[in-house]
Amino acid sequence: MKNQVIMYSTAVCPYCTMAERLLKSKGVEDIEKIRVDLDPVVRDAMMQKTGRRTVPQIYIGETHVGGFDDLSALDRAGKLDALLNPVD
Repeated sequence: MKNQVIMYSTAVCPYCTMAERLLKSKGVEDIEKIRVDLDPVVRDAMMQKTGRRTVPQIYIGETHVGGFDDLSALDRAGKLDALLNPVD
């Protein structure tokens, strides 16, 4: 059972695109995207939840991964697969 992936993003965001590409290369089919550029309330909620202003902000399951650089670092460290595909 794969962990759910949620990504806070905007319409024009190269880092969001790169994050999505990396996740898809790992077999993630379904990314729930929450657009923060459409509603300031949603952006405020993201900032409250993550403590960050920038997008993407990525959650895998209950874990706040952070942005694209954080996601990429997890992958390079060999820890992304385990987060995406937890062994119960």
